[in-house]
Formats: sequence, C-alpha cells, structure tokens
Amino acid sequence: MSYSKEAMARRAAQEIAEGSIVNLGIGLPTLVADYLPEGHAWLHSENGLLGMGPFPYEGDEDPQLINAGKQTVTVLPGGSTFDSATSFAMIRGGHVDLAILGAMQVSATGDLANWAVPGGKVMGIGGAMDLASGCRRVLVMMQHATKEGEHKLVARCSYPLTARAVVTRIITELGVFDPVEGAFRVIELAPGVERAKVASLTGAPLVD
Repeated sequence: MSYSKEAMARRAAQEIAEGSIVNLGIGLPTLVADYLPEGHAWLHSENGLLGMGPFPYEGDEDPQLINAGKQTVTVLPGGSTFDSATSFAMIRGGHVDLAILGAMQVSATGDLANWAVPGGKVMGIGGAMDLASGCRRVLVMMQHATKEGEHKLVARCSYPLTARAVVTRIITELGVFDPVEGAFRVIELAPGVERAKVASLTGAPLVD
C-alpha cells in the first residue's frame, strides 16, 4: 500500500500553519487546496492571485480566474488579484511563508531540481527559482521514484538545480522525509509500506 495522491495532498495540508501565505506549484501540489479548511491560510499564485480557493465545480468555471498552471480556480472572500510584478515582489521579498512544489530530484542536502531533464525539452525555469529561494520554507510533493524505478530522492542531484539546500520536507506516496546531513530522516511511512522497500527506492541512507 501507499498514499494516494489525495492522501498526499491531505498530509501536505497538515504542514500549513493557520494564517500563513502559501504558494502551490504545478501538478500534485495544486490538490492541496481541496484539503484546507476555509479561512485557514491564504493561497498565493505567482500569476497574481492571493486568496485562491479549491477547484470550481464543473459548470462554475471562470476562465479569467486561473492558477499558474492555467487551471481554473476559485477565489475566497477577501481574496485579491494583482499584476505578476507585485506577485513576484511578494515572493522575492520573503512574504510567502511556504512553497509546496513538485520535483524531479531532491538531494539529501535539500537541493531541488524541478525544471529540466538532461537531454529533454527545456521549457524554462519559470517561477520555480524565485519560489525556491524566496519563500521561507519549501516542501516537495512528488512520486518517490520514476516509472523505471530510478531514484528521485538522491545523495546528489544529477539534474540541473533550481536552488541549493532549500527543501525541508518531502512527501511521497511512500511517506514523509526530511533531508538531513546527507541522509533522509524518516518522519513517517505510508500505511503498509515497509522500510526496506523505501530504502531500495532511495538513493541515500535513511535515518530515524
């Protein structure tokens, strides 16, 4: 057994302190909005939105209200919109408390690689660099390994880096882990997941 995507999002929502400003990256992190109690935190999108709510029901979409991944979203009472320059000033000024991002690799020293695969098509680093370096805390949600079984939690990233030593916690379908001094501390394992399996799919030592 392992965490479903929904269970991963629910677990990530537990990391969000009341009243904080949080940016959700593209992919798995966008699911977190559906598991936050209304009014618990302010969700920020770098395209210029603060107070983002859950995804709209089918038929209630407003094409002018989108997140950074071009998905339609809702805006909670008290939310606001603004230009992207103001949005990035918030990020670069250290006013966003937490960024929840996807990743291709995370190293045991907290390095983040989430924008390019060597030899693959490169779309540009986008806002990931600003979020990784400007937010007060960075949490990663991702699959523990590739479909081919290659490690994504690694001793040292082989993919181009987004930022160094910024990731403080990682949530995968196998559990929750913190990069610490060249290893990954096991915070919790998903129900039914054996530590030996996690160790075989992790490219650095596991510690308690």
